This record gives sequence, structure tokens and C-alpha cells, in this order.
Amino acid sequence: MKNKKSYSIFLLILTVILLSACFDKKDGNVLTSKAKSTNDLVFASTKDIRDINPHLYAGEMPAQNIVFESLVINTDEGIKPALAENWDISEDGLTYTFYLRQGVVFTDGEPFNAEVVKMNVDAVVENIEKNAWLNLVAEIQETKAVDRYTFQLTLKNPYYPTLEELGLTRPFRFISPKSFIAGTTANGVSSYAGTGPYVLTEHKKNQYAVFTENDNYWGDKPKIKSIKWKVMPDHQTILLALEKGEIDLLFGSDGDMVDNDSFKALSEQDKYSTAVSRPVGSRAIVLNSQKPITKDPIVREAFQSAINKQIIAEGILNGAEQVADTLLAPSVPYADVNLIKQEYSEDRANELLAKAGWKIGKDGYRYKDGNKLEITIYYNSDNAQERTISESMQNDLKQVGASLKIIGEEKQAYFDRQKTGDFDLMYSLSWGLPYDPQTYVSSWRVPSHADYQAQVGLEKKEWLDQVITDLMSEQSEDNRKQMYKDILTYIHSENIYIPLTYSVTKAVHTKALKGVDFNVSQYEIPFEKMYFEE
Repeated sequence: MKNKKSYSIFLLILTVILLSACFDKKDGNVLTSKAKSTNDLVFASTKDIRDINPHLYAGEMPAQNIVFESLVINTDEGIKPALAENWDISEDGLTYTFYLRQGVVFTDGEPFNAEVVKMNVDAVVENIEKNAWLNLVAEIQETKAVDRYTFQLTLKNPYYPTLEELGLTRPFRFISPKSFIAGTTANGVSSYAGTGPYVLTEHKKNQYAVFTENDNYWGDKPKIKSIKWKVMPDHQTILLALEKGEIDLLFGSDGDMVDNDSFKALSEQDKYSTAVSRPVGSRAIVLNSQKPITKDPIVREAFQSAINKQIIAEGILNGAEQVADTLLAPSVPYADVNLIKQEYSEDRANELLAKAGWKIGKDGYRYKDGNKLEITIYYNSDNAQERTISESMQNDLKQVGASLKIIGEEKQAYFDRQKTGDFDLMYSLSWGLPYDPQTYVSSWRVPSHADYQAQVGLEKKEWLDQVITDLMSEQSEDNRKQMYKDILTYIHSENIYIPLTYSVTKAVHTKALKGVDFNVSQYEIPFEKMYFEE
């Protein structure tokens, strides 16, 4: 592990030295191909924007966020107005009446009004198969355009996260009626006409996309007039482009930008500015309660003690993420629950495995009834960091006589495996604010998620799902707190998750670029707040 880390840093330093020799300098800064007083920003991403239809899930969320808007938005200060200026909620919690912003137009000239809101919301609800992960979709009873600028939403049951979920990056974002195909968006759209601050004006698949300012935007105009989304799948290529001055911004998690070693090295250079968000989600391993080995709660508890999280946080993640003692960080709403901390202890792990009947063999591994203590972890092969973490866990488990096989799979195959439940261990990321805790916990009831599949073998799974269902319609704040406490306490005691760290979002940018910040959602990039220093 140390050799890999040293080699990565060596490559970065070598790159800097070679490129420094190739470019003219002025005042200690590398001259770039464009003046930094320009209003054009170049953003590097390992991924193409793909199909940014806001009602589906193939496209990149930061792109969807700057083109399409919602009725309300989630902020650090809570729910704020967006396309709805204000709203009323009935006393029974079933009816939401939204008073829409007037004079808003889509980028194709179509007016925004209550009929358009109804058309969009109906399209999302009708495509329930794709949108079942979001409980609000199933709770919508009726939509109504009361008048031109008043829209009414009626629910089947009171649903406390309604506003939070309406403000998510997708699917409740609005696209022009002209973009619909045969009255729906479920099978694609004919154009990407939104009401947001930017318009997609050019897209060359797997190469780049260009977003330009929406001249008719109803809100504050962004200072960055043009964003070029440059696709660069290789991290070393991204580093080279950064050194050449070809890009202004890297933003995202490790899979979206440079690795932790490179980020640390860049942070230590005066040439760039870097930023790290507060914890945005939880990185964990989910253990399948249906599988022969991991169905034993004593074995699951032993694995909790066997994993050295400090090595992962400090040695692999370079201290960028703090060790997680619980599935959700105490700072997450409703998650500040007093739970027993699981300490790293080889002795404790060995004691528990022996108690479960697993005995050490001559080869150093444990056996029971002629079967080896061997489990398999699956990860997305595009995520090198998950491979490295897996190798660290493999070494930890070997110390207590357990064999961990590591298998990387192409992204779609990896997601398909989650739906089938055909795994012992898998990586699990909570969704971060504003999805945590309500939307994330609600998804545990959906069979297409690894969480559901891993929990099915639990004795109280039926109880768990029912409490979650009741929680979503609970109007009392005090009752909700107790219900979350019951849910999180049960999951913690069953050791279905091995919390590793609390994940963060990172940014690297040129010093001339200012206003680089983080939204509540880790899946958005606040381009509209950025500007170049003159």
C-alpha cells in the first residue's frame, strides 16, 4: 500500500517538474491558454453528461441541476422558494398548495405555469417503475392546476419529507412541454429546455458539453457565462490538463476527480486552491443476513471488531475522512442516537469467531463443519479506491482467520447484483443530505437495493419495514425522533453495516476562480456562485 502511495506522489511530482520546464511563467504562475478574467469556466470530469432528462437517471446530476429547476430547494437554512414563491400545507398534512413564480419561461419560449407543473409531476408519477425508490411518488393521490399560477398536490397519507423530496435534483424538476414525446418523458425527451440559469448548447458524446448562460433567466444571472464540461476518464490526464492550465475546476468524490494522494499533493502547492466539504454521507460495508456465513449475528459482530477503520481513514484516505462509529453521522437529523461504539480488536474478533464455532486450521484460516470461513466482497471496478479499501480489509480479516475474496464488476453488473442479493459483502454509501435520513432509510424497503436484500434475513425485517412506513407519515416530531432511534438502534445492534468513514466532497481549482463552495447535496456543483477574479 505504501509503495502504491509513494509511486502515485512520485508521478505527480515528476509531472509538475516536466511541465514547469515546458511552459513560460509570469509572477510564479503558469500561463494558461486563456486569460483568467474571462467568463468561461472549464470543468474536468471522468464522466460524460449523458442523457440529462430530469425525470430519468442516466444523466449527471450536476448538469441536470443547472438546467432544470424545482418548486423548492434544499439549503443549509432549510427549504427555500424556487419556482414556487410560497406554499400552504393543510392541517391534516395531505394537501400542499404552491403559488408559482410568474413570468418564468423555458429556454424554448414556452411559459411556466400550473398546467406545466401538473404535466411534469404526472409524468413522474406515471413512470412509477423507474421512480419507486422515492416514496413521495407513491404517495401522490392527485395533482391539480387550480389556476394559472396555483398548483395543488394531494397525498394519500401525510408524508413529512414532501418538501425535501420535491427539492431534490431529480425527478421533480421541470422540462418544457415541447420536450415531451407522446405526452411522456419516460422514453426520452426531444430537447433539454429548462428554466435554470444555464442552457446546454453543445454536446459531443464522451468528449465535452458546453453550457451557456440562459439570457432569459428569472433569477440572479450567473457571473460565469459559459461552462465547458470536459470528459477526461484518466486521472493522470486530468492532472496534466490542470498543470497546463487547460482546466479550472475539479469537483466531486474520489471517483469523479483525482485520488487522495494527488489531492493532498495539490493542496500543498501554492499554485492551486483546494476545499473539502463537511461530511456528506456514510461509507460502509453491508453484510448479507441471508448468506450462510454472514447470516450469523456473532460472525457479523466479529467482522465489526476485525476491521481497522483507522488504517482506512488515515492510510488510504489520507485523513480526509473521519472514522465512522455509526451508520449515519450524529450531525444528520434524527441520527444523534446513543449507540455502543464498536472498537477495533483482533482479540475480540477471534473470541467471537471461536464462540460461533469457527476453528483455526493448519493454514491459518478458520473452518466449521468442513467449510472454510471465506466470504466475497464486490465493488464497482471503476472505483480504484474501493479496491484498495477491500485489500486493507482482506488483510485485517486474514489476521483473524477469515478469507476475503475481492471481485470488481462493471458498474451495471454491480448494480444488478444489488437487486438480486447475490453477495456476501458490498459497498454501501448513504445518500447524504438532503436525502439522509428519510429518503435513504425509506429506500431500505425497496427490493432493488442492496440494503433491502442484506436485511431480508433479519428476524425483525417485517417490523423494521413497517416502522419505516409509519415513520414517513408521522406528524409528531417527538414520535419521529423515537422511531428513528428504534430503527437505527436495531440496525446497529444487528451489525448489518460496518461503518467505515464519513465521506466528503472535494474541490481543486485555479486561484483565479472564486466562489467555489458546496451545496447541501453532494450531487450538485454550485457553478452559479462562481466567478473569476479580475
